[in-house]
Amino acid sequence: MDTALALTTDMKIVLALVGLTMVLFVFQRVRADLVALVVLVMLGLTGLVAPEDVFNGFSSNATISVIATMILGMGLDRTGALNRLAGWLLRRSKGQEDRLLLLTAATAGVNSSVMQNPSVMALYMPVAARLASRSGLRLAQMLLPICVAIVMGGALTMVGTSPLILLNDLLTAANANLPSGAATLESLNMFAPMPIGIALLISGLAYFHFRGNRELGELRDGEGNVTPARTQTYFASAYGIDGDVFELVVTAESPLVGMTFGEAEAIHDAPVLLALKSENDSRLAPPADARIWVGSVIGAMGQRQQVADFAQNQFLRMSTRLRNFGDLFNPSRAGIAEAVIPPTSKFIGKSAAELSLRKKYGVRLLAINRDKQVIREDVRNITLRAGDMLVLHSIWQDLAKTAKSLDFLIVTDYPKGEQRPHKFKVAMAIFAVTMLIALSSRVPTSVALMAGVAGMLVFGVLKMDEAYSAINWKTVFLMACLIPLGWAMDSSGAAAWVAGHTIERLPTGLPIWVLEIALALLTAAFSMVISHVGATIVVVPLAINLALAVGGNPTAFALITALSASNNFMTQSNPVMSMIIGPAGYKARELWRIGLPISLIYTVVVVAMVNLLF
Repeated sequence: MDTALALTTDMKIVLALVGLTMVLFVFQRVRADLVALVVLVMLGLTGLVAPEDVFNGFSSNATISVIATMILGMGLDRTGALNRLAGWLLRRSKGQEDRLLLLTAATAGVNSSVMQNPSVMALYMPVAARLASRSGLRLAQMLLPICVAIVMGGALTMVGTSPLILLNDLLTAANANLPSGAATLESLNMFAPMPIGIALLISGLAYFHFRGNRELGELRDGEGNVTPARTQTYFASAYGIDGDVFELVVTAESPLVGMTFGEAEAIHDAPVLLALKSENDSRLAPPADARIWVGSVIGAMGQRQQVADFAQNQFLRMSTRLRNFGDLFNPSRAGIAEAVIPPTSKFIGKSAAELSLRKKYGVRLLAINRDKQVIREDVRNITLRAGDMLVLHSIWQDLAKTAKSLDFLIVTDYPKGEQRPHKFKVAMAIFAVTMLIALSSRVPTSVALMAGVAGMLVFGVLKMDEAYSAINWKTVFLMACLIPLGWAMDSSGAAAWVAGHTIERLPTGLPIWVLEIALALLTAAFSMVISHVGATIVVVPLAINLALAVGGNPTAFALITALSASNNFMTQSNPVMSMIIGPAGYKARELWRIGLPISLIYTVVVVAMVNLLF
């Protein structure tokens, strides 16, 4: 490479745009997506990118792949896949906190290999809250290990993170500007970085197992944690509503045979009865006059010993596995919520029995909080007043329909979208086929992922409007607008000029691995300033030219850059980190103390593994 390459006007403009982007991103006076749009327009007006190519970022394989992974993630979310996973994790951990944390983080890391990192974190937030509420772990102890595992697990495939999705497009674009005689850069296949991802995930889990967990144990959860729904711990402490859900099968000897559901609820020391299955009809919050017969199945919630004693006294067969009510009690479909009676409510002056809350609305009243007094006995016959706080158990859809009348106001956050746990097997089958198509490398990854999106839409896992809402348009717009900046860096020669002058100032005979470590750290620093997408777009062309200048492998240098763009565990500029800092209450100094060693380990593992592979 000619290190004496002259600095042209086009190079100056490109470097000025890069500098402007960094300054605006740092001070955050202007929205990041607006900054990207301004940069895109400037590239078009100055002619640095041909007019017909200015908006090609919106149709690039990288942008389409990001959109597809977002939609596929919502499809899995709608089926309650991760809530099933939470139950499995609890069973497999067998009450051991270390094992629970390890399993949860490892599973989250594997999930992130085929979904966008922020999407996985959004799905695992309620999972972590539920696991924390049912174990001795605090939210602050769970969220950071899960976050680190998600970021590191994103390196398992080429669609796990936005930088890796971008990488192949940048490698392809670089071929147009390679010096004569240089080998053409090939796109990386779907699972090319998997050994690196495995090494990263293992090193992250090992760090928390041997050191990080002790440091996290000293942290406290933040005040006013916000989770997607009130946790089980909250309802246990505030209302005494606690325990797991069990199935009770009514035998021929049971005194409950012939009773109404309401009569069964009134039995002394009965647990909270929430569901009833008679013949083939399964109902959550069944009406009080529903009859119980031989073979009926009752869904009961309470402490295991309480439910076991009730089952023994009433000659019921108890099962801890939800064979009949698995879908009904899926937390993504149903759960406990709080609601306030407003002064304008038609419910005022009437009891739950008079209102037929269960028969008309499918809502089960568990408790009433009135003037700081919790009422749980005979709540069905308590006359409701304005200002009463009702504790309700219901299917989320039924709760949302009832809330539209404004007769009570829901104060608990709950899933607003329609949940489809019955589509779980269909969604998983579509997802598996999508991954197999992508693995075959016969079609571009973007086409394979969009085929999966089409499958979920055709088979009813998602509706079209839900697919649109799944897309984070800010992320898509940011990426699509900045992609041409990377092209301009390469085509104008700015990347080659920077690389050449960098080499001139370095000591001769410097080992290539030292340059790779410096490049990795530079990219990580850039990602804190201009986001992981911006850092990838700006630094990858520079990395390729730097490799050519020192006789290194351009693909290896580019891969190190793309992986290092996600190496930020200390600041909120990492989109995954920004999601957990508030709920867990992490402070800046705590993140730097715990996150900096992780970032250094990340850099060493990435450089070592890339050199082993390339």
